[in-house]
Amino acid sequence: MLLAIDAGNTNVVFALFEGPEVRARWRIASDARRTGDEYAVWLMQLLDIHKVDRGAIDSIIISTVVPRALHNLEVLCRHYFDVEPLVAGVGKATYDIEIDVDEPRTLGADRAVNAIGAHAKYEGDLIVVDFGTATTFDAVDFNGAYKGGIIAPGINLSLDALVGNTAKLPRIGIAVPSSTSVIGRNTEDQMLIGVFWGYVAMMEGLIARMQRQIGRPAKVIATGGLAVLFDKATDIFDAVEANLTLEGLAILAERASTK
Repeated sequence: MLLAIDAGNTNVVFALFEGPEVRARWRIASDARRTGDEYAVWLMQLLDIHKVDRGAIDSIIISTVVPRALHNLEVLCRHYFDVEPLVAGVGKATYDIEIDVDEPRTLGADRAVNAIGAHAKYEGDLIVVDFGTATTFDAVDFNGAYKGGIIAPGINLSLDALVGNTAKLPRIGIAVPSSTSVIGRNTEDQMLIGVFWGYVAMMEGLIARMQRQIGRPAKVIATGGLAVLFDKATDIFDAVEANLTLEGLAILAERASTK
């Protein structure tokens, strides 16, 4: 059984794979100070709840964009599972895709793994949109090569900046506005319209520009926590893949096992 760990800036996601299928998935808030022992206390309880014997986990792969978190996750793997983890992009778990950008080594592991997962599931040129702490837009060509992309502030970061830098605007939650009107009648509605529909317009505009530059039909694949929310408000996505990053990690682990 494979344990895939995706450590992002906001959450760390753990997923158990039996073959290509996700058996269970859990998330915990990211904290680079969290020790391997603390991860273990939390994770072992979840394994017990799901009646999973930790001895059945014989392979682990980690993807992280938080370098300080890696050591403690490796400690978790070695001390509590007796497994030397694969690290996405390193050693046997090298991406083995063309990264056609100016500085390939700066590409985040999550974006490379998304490219691998998307190319494995869909043919042709792709645009992968990942809604995380930042929202990324990545171009993957028909050969699976990573061609570059865009990094934009995530919608929650945008909202935090709006509220944190104004004296009177209240904290609101992100949701699909109850009306399609873009003329708000009160402060909260006006904020939600500005943040939500403004984000949709930004997203649609950037994707349209990317498609024109690619010059060939490109499927748009969305992933990340807010993908389902935005899918309700636009027809720009061809597919929403909640587990894309984790599935890309599973593919990477399978390839590493044959090296």
